[in-house]
Amino acid sequence: MNFGNEYLKVVRERFKSVKDLGDKTINQLSEEDIRWILNEESNSVAVIVKHLSGNMVSRWSDFLTSDGEKSYRNRDQEFENNISSKQELIAIWEKGWNILFNTLSDLGEQDLLKNIYIRSESHTVVDAIERQMAHYAYHVGQIVYIGKQLKDKDWKSLSIPKGKSEEYLEYMQKKHMEK
Repeated sequence: MNFGNEYLKVVRERFKSVKDLGDKTINQLSEEDIRWILNEESNSVAVIVKHLSGNMVSRWSDFLTSDGEKSYRNRDQEFENNISSKQELIAIWEKGWNILFNTLSDLGEQDLLKNIYIRSESHTVVDAIERQMAHYAYHVGQIVYIGKQLKDKDWKSLSIPKGKSEEYLEYMQKKHMEK
């Protein structure tokens, strides 16, 4: 087994898993829900999506050859709550993820220890990937948390529902025994 290629495979799966949590949350939210904020210091789901997408477009475009903080990025503008529709939100969301996944699919083991730059600071490709994974998981966790608060009893669980741990464990054991 080739460690570098296995790592890249695992990373792509983990990013897809993080995106899937966001997808499943966004699908449960209404047009009004995506713009909801608790207070002036809070970010709406729409703002978090704009920020994530802006970060992804900047970081993953020309990943190996240019600084991850592109001159065309306006990070402060990402925090304006001005997405007009859920359709627009999904288009912005998908744009960032598509760039990330296209870049990851182009990487090979030979790239993992190369140095890239983010805000003029040197990072190995592995470090940059891990940095972005933590950042995206953090913000998708915020999206999920907001979604759960807004949907309350109408929330459709994205993982093991409360009180169902034993059932899930039995299901997984049975599933793996059948293989």
